[in-house]
Amino acid sequence: MCEAIPESNLLSGLRRLPGYCGQIAHIEQIAATIAKRGELRGRLPALLQTYLDSRRIGLWSHQTATIENVRSGKNVILATATASGKSLAFNLSVLERLILDPQATALYLYPMKALANDQQIALEELDKELGLRLNIATYDGDTPSGKRSQIRARSRVILTNPHALHEYLPNHYLWERFFSHLAVVVIDEAHWYRGVLGANVAMVLRRLRRITDHYGASPQFILASGTIANPTEHAEALVGLPHEVVRNDGAPHGPKEFVLWNPVVNQNRSPHQQAADLLAYFASNHHQAICFTVSRAMAELVARWAQEEMVGHGQILSYRAGYSPQERRYIESELRQGHIQGIAATNALELGINIGHLDSVVMAGYPGTICSLWQQAGRSGRELEPSMAVLVAFEDPLDQYLVSHPDELFESPHEQAVVDLTNPHILSSHLLCAAAELPLGTNEMHYFGSLYPHIVKALEAEELLARSGMGFIFHDTFRPASVVSLSTVDKDAIQIRCEGRVLEIVSGRQKFMSAHEGAILIHRGESYQIVKLDLEQHTADAVREPTNTYTEVLSRRHIEIIEEIDRRQLGEAVLCFGNVQIAEEFYGYNLLDRGEVIGTFPLEIPKLELDTESMWIQLPPWMGERIRSQGCDYAGGLHAAEHGLIHMMPLRTMCDRGDVGGMSTPSYDNTLGAIIFIYDGYPGGIGISRKAYEEFEALSKITYRLVNNCLCETGCLSCVYDRNCGNSNFPMDRVVASSILAWVNDSVG
Repeated sequence: MCEAIPESNLLSGLRRLPGYCGQIAHIEQIAATIAKRGELRGRLPALLQTYLDSRRIGLWSHQTATIENVRSGKNVILATATASGKSLAFNLSVLERLILDPQATALYLYPMKALANDQQIALEELDKELGLRLNIATYDGDTPSGKRSQIRARSRVILTNPHALHEYLPNHYLWERFFSHLAVVVIDEAHWYRGVLGANVAMVLRRLRRITDHYGASPQFILASGTIANPTEHAEALVGLPHEVVRNDGAPHGPKEFVLWNPVVNQNRSPHQQAADLLAYFASNHHQAICFTVSRAMAELVARWAQEEMVGHGQILSYRAGYSPQERRYIESELRQGHIQGIAATNALELGINIGHLDSVVMAGYPGTICSLWQQAGRSGRELEPSMAVLVAFEDPLDQYLVSHPDELFESPHEQAVVDLTNPHILSSHLLCAAAELPLGTNEMHYFGSLYPHIVKALEAEELLARSGMGFIFHDTFRPASVVSLSTVDKDAIQIRCEGRVLEIVSGRQKFMSAHEGAILIHRGESYQIVKLDLEQHTADAVREPTNTYTEVLSRRHIEIIEEIDRRQLGEAVLCFGNVQIAEEFYGYNLLDRGEVIGTFPLEIPKLELDTESMWIQLPPWMGERIRSQGCDYAGGLHAAEHGLIHMMPLRTMCDRGDVGGMSTPSYDNTLGAIIFIYDGYPGGIGISRKAYEEFEALSKITYRLVNNCLCETGCLSCVYDRNCGNSNFPMDRVVASSILAWVNDSVG
């Protein structure tokens, strides 16, 4: 029998906070881990070895494993915890290669400019110490035009981001020196690239490989990632080459108390206010702390509320996008040096920007993936010193499920990162980019997959590609890289503008939800009303409209099954996956004040048609008959089960709630009976519903736990209600959904 670990004084103090009434739902005591040293089979070059010896830096086992794999010519994905020394592992691998080959170059890709700038400083300090004169530089949209040619001509290490690389590849002839000697490509925070962004980045990396092949180079790829369930699969999907995974973390980590805090038991203070209370508590107790928030506005508010409680105890600042680089560098430095006690930040600080090691982390809301949760929690912990992490759950179903079922966080495997390489819209866009860079051969399936010849043929038929003696060339006047976005599949995104300023860019279904005439948009705490939507110009004009009202779109959808690709029996039910077409009609909207409808207005908007991928489950006819005979709402039960499945999908696939949609009906076209559809919310699909089909048995079980354990009658925001439901969460029956899911789970065993 294991001996119980006593609570720390800091944890005991949480129970004595003003307003505490049982918010601690679970405490996970995470034991310290000891260091596992590694030994290299051959010494590093003298410069590197002397540097390490002079600072008494020994290498952990995962660092030496990374170096040895790179030495043997393998591509590597390093998937270990936050603060485990991943940067040192890939930097030593890169520098060893550059020392041994004086002409070799290296390219580093980061998801954010701030992270690239931070890592440039660290690399420059290392380069200065070693005296290599690598002329390390960041090359992105902020790089002065006068310095660009000098960087291309002299730098051996260049840091950038995938968006910038996408723009620069068409001008690869300017980069001939760099690309022809490119030896290593480092992709940091590789788990960041999933879904639409991941599929687009995968295509950018294939275009990069085409170009380096053209110049006679064959770079190795080193990926660094947070902890995900499928690191090898993910790396190979991103790059298109075999990878060796290094995942056994040899770094020491101190003990951590991980607290799940459920603020809904205290209705007097919002979850954000309670997160601010916790941030102030830690900072007042000399625990340097960070609070991760869900938005820029909340970062400002949480910092302000926490500071109000910190009179005489230190300073708390906010950190978010929109600050100048100088402001961000100042805050990072102050935090690193211990001059400020706390900070409220967006997820910009989740990644590896150097802010030192903190004592405590507060997460205001589940960040969306278990990977991100552990990335954020990993920001606390000074070497082997004790640390604390607190997840403040929101009211939504996923947060409430996790605080009620902590095993999903602490015992279940992490999610799988999904990168779909078969989306025809994404593939065709990047084939146009590739053709504008270098003529396409008749068979480049080794880069672009089995759909390559079909997409090329279609683009030739559209006269966007033309045959030439060198291969297929781009045959139009626009610049493909300038019109292809890495963050979306939708080419018809809408810019919402007010007084000449772009407030937001919305795409897909969201543009009809947020940008229709009459819509009330809340942006950074201020209200705006949409006065004109121009679908041809892709713009929506807004005016400031101080109001407490808000709008809710009314819609109806029909799904047509175009092609069934796969199916399997689940007892008497049938689970299917295939291609569908969704037609959604937005016929009106409600104007609401504090939840009460005060007006309903018609809308005249073209139907939204979406060709995508979907999973669907067909239920046996007798189920509806039995449920109706008991006087229960079968349609409401199907609707609740649909919402529940969507709410739980982020625990099995690394997706956001808005990446998927659903529809349910007791009678599909009077032929197939009751069906629940879960589909990708992007043209062509991005692999999420495909992964849900593969993981359905596990998905169904956790959805049943969510739905069955709630105490509400028909549904609530903690289980099956959805604020974005096009049918205003009607009809809805949680109890019937529980019965449906229980039967499905019994069928699958």
